[in-house]
Order: sequence, then C-alpha cells, then structure tokens
Amino acid sequence: MRRWELTLRLDPGLEQPLFLQLASLLAEDIRRGRLKPGDLLPGSRELADYLGVNRNTVIAGYDELVAEGLLQTRVGSGTFVAMQQVTPQARDEPATVPSYGLPPSPLAPASMQSLRPGMLALSCSSPDVRLLPSSALARAFRRAIAQNGRWVLSYTDPRGHVRLRTELATMLTRTRGLLAAPDDVLITRSIEQGLDLVARTLIAPGDNVVIEAFGYPPARNIMKLAGAQLLPVAVDEHGLDVDALETVLAHQRVRAVLVTPHHQFPTTTVMSPSRRAGLAELALRHRFAIIEDDYDHEFHYQGEPILPIAAGPARANVIYVASMANLLAPGVGTGFIVAPPAVLERLIALRATSDAEGDAAVECAIAELFEDGELLRHVRRMRQIYGHRRDALATSLTRHLGGAVEFRLPEGGLALWAHAEDGIDVAAWAREAAEEGVAFRGSRDFDCTSRDDSFMRLGFSYLDEQELEEAVRRMARALHRLRSRSRLAAAGPGG
Repeated sequence: MRRWELTLRLDPGLEQPLFLQLASLLAEDIRRGRLKPGDLLPGSRELADYLGVNRNTVIAGYDELVAEGLLQTRVGSGTFVAMQQVTPQARDEPATVPSYGLPPSPLAPASMQSLRPGMLALSCSSPDVRLLPSSALARAFRRAIAQNGRWVLSYTDPRGHVRLRTELATMLTRTRGLLAAPDDVLITRSIEQGLDLVARTLIAPGDNVVIEAFGYPPARNIMKLAGAQLLPVAVDEHGLDVDALETVLAHQRVRAVLVTPHHQFPTTTVMSPSRRAGLAELALRHRFAIIEDDYDHEFHYQGEPILPIAAGPARANVIYVASMANLLAPGVGTGFIVAPPAVLERLIALRATSDAEGDAAVECAIAELFEDGELLRHVRRMRQIYGHRRDALATSLTRHLGGAVEFRLPEGGLALWAHAEDGIDVAAWAREAAEEGVAFRGSRDFDCTSRDDSFMRLGFSYLDEQELEEAVRRMARALHRLRSRSRLAAAGPGG
C-alpha cells in the first residue's frame, strides 16, 4: 500500500466548483494509473491544508468519487482507490438502460465537464459566458420574482410567457421576415427540446427523415428516438445537395427534411438561395415538412444574413426551430418554435403534457432585456467580438500550422471547419492535443456514418484571442510530436 504524492493544484478562478475540480483531478490520476487500486489517499484535513481549502471541499470531492465507484472509505482506516474500477463506459451506458441503438453523443453537455482544469476547448462553439450581461439579467430576474412571483413561479401558459413571445414575434418579423404574432410562437427550454417536440409530433416509427450527412449528433438521436429511418444526404460548400435529395425522393417517400441552412452544422456553410428555393419547391411538390434548425442566426459577419426558408413561399411546410442559447448562454438558452397553426396546436398540447411548469421567471427576465435594449446591445457587442476572434483563430492557424490545415473563413457562425493535410490522422492528432491541454473535434464526431476523419471543427467563440493563440500553439506541438512518432515508427528498430 503506497502513500500518494501530492501534486494537485486547484484554480479558484474557474467556474467549476473546487470540489469538482478536485474530483476531476483525482479521477484523471486514477484512470492514468498514477493512483493504483488500493492506494491510500491523504486524510481530508491533511489535503485541505495542503490545497488551502475548506475541509468540506475535500470531503465533497471524495464523496463524488465514492459515488462514482472510484474511491472506497473504510471506517477507521481512511479513503482508498477502489480495488475494482467502474469504467467510464459502464457509467455512461448502464446495462439496465436500453440504448435504443443510439451512439453516445460526442456533443453531450457532460463533455465540457470532462475537460481537465486549464484545458483550452476549441471543441466548444458555445458563447463565452464570461461576456454575459449577468448583472442586467440578475436584476431582471429579481424584478420578475418580486413583482410577479405568484404567477411566474406557478404553472404557466404552455406556449411560454406572453411577454417573451411578444418580443420574439417582433424580432422574427423585423429581422427574419417570418411575419409572426405572439400566438404563433411556442417557447421551449432549449433547441433540443424544440426538436424533440417536433419529432414526437410529426414522426411515426418507420417514417423516412432526410438529414445532412454532417450534422448535430443530438438532433440525429432525437429523430432516431422518434422512430425515424434516417436518410443522409451530402453537404458541400453550398449546403444540402438538393439534387441528391431529389434522387432520394424519386425512390423514397420522405416525411421530413432536417436542415441547418443558415450556418450549416458543423461545416458553417450558408445554403445558397437557389438551393433554398429548390428545397422549398420539393417540399411543396412531395408534401414533406422542412424542419429548419436556425441555431445561431445573429452571428453573421460578412454581407447580409439570408432570410430563413420559413420566411419564403414554402412557409406552410416549414417548422422553424431556433434558440437564444448562443445569444446569452446555454444555461439561459430559451428555444422557440414557429410552425403552421395545425402543427403548432399539437406541439403546444405535447408541451403542456411533458413540461407543464415552463420557466416563466427566466422568460420574463429575458423579455426585459429585449424591452430595455440590453439584448440588442449585447448581440452587437458579441458579433463584433466573435468576428475578431474568428479572424484571430484564422491568423493563428496560418502562423503555427501553415499547410497542415486548409479552411475557408466562414461568413458567420461560431467555428471554423478546417481540412487536414493528407496523411494526418485527425483522431490521433486530437488525442495528442488533449495531452497538450487543448481539445478539438474531428469530423468523425459529426459524420452520420462515423467514418470521415479528414476535417475538424474549431470553435472560436468560447476562448478569447490570447487563449485561441495558445490553443493553436498547443495543437502545433501535438502535431509535431505525432509526426515525429510516425517517422520513428516508419524507420523501424534500426532507423
């Protein structure tokens, strides 16, 4: 039985609570083998003194790992590394819970929690929550509770609070051409909940749903859970290949097409006007629904944003799903749906059954940000900041990686889609990069066949310009080490 050598460092500046930082560091040491089964850990007082934290922080961190099966406590003896480890896969996919044939989503929220402290996340194309107008939002939330607590904390209108629906309808009419009234809008907790409601309303088991060959894994999984048979169609620099879709329609009856036309996820391409028109015409001719996922409409940096398909001639066939998660933060990322009246009525009924409480207090607070102009000012600030970060990431990639990656500067969105030089194993590069303290995702995570591994999605919104520069430096070091190892392997024992 070995004593454990103290090498831990906690960072009070991180958003993650200290006890979770401690648990993450210990879990990483266990999985890497630095801590062996049966090893005795320091007592809670000893470790608290060493780290300069409250003893309860250490106890909470230990308890977290005991609950995960990584540690064991013995009365009178202390805390030990468990003799039989529970693997991450076993915790993520319990044998008693069916998987329904779904792969674990590489973009699940837990993926951010698994990042080690100090790791730079190019894998994340979420907003930088450090820039959230938190004071204004907190004031608006307090006022919503103080003035209308009895109503906003009770069961509410399943469509969402009328105050926010009114603001959203105005925004959609003025900036996206949707001609929406408050009663045409259904508020959801997230874009994923919106897609889930649409899938359960629209799709029956066995229905064919066309998806983009590269896409958002949680959206694919939502369609699968509804029983859809997924038909992937290629995506290129002009968005969904409508000619390829027409070929599918010649042989298959399709219930719906799920598409991200504004900034295609994950490639960031903008679907061309001619393809939008072609998709709309096919929807009317073949009588299928278009599920339009417009997840980050505001963040367009060049030219004028193209209006949604839902604003065009096929609007009667379009269910428009969007979100404010990228405007504010995922934790306050209210989603919303605009749909034809008959479909909207069914969506509202399903929302009333599955989520009767809603979140009216948050909805009122966001509505106040709309009303006093704070949200518009915030969007303008973020558009400028993220535009600079896009350019900074592009400059850093060119400076440190040169010809190893090729990319097109995106017109909008919160990430770059880059192609790796022939011969680079992107998955191996990502693993080396993780050792250097930077995370990014290869295209295999987004390909519905999980085969393509020549591209990568690099988010620029989550990190500031200095962090982006350092992240790319780490990527370059990782690539150098990967290439060096490959050369040694090719040379063989006598090389």
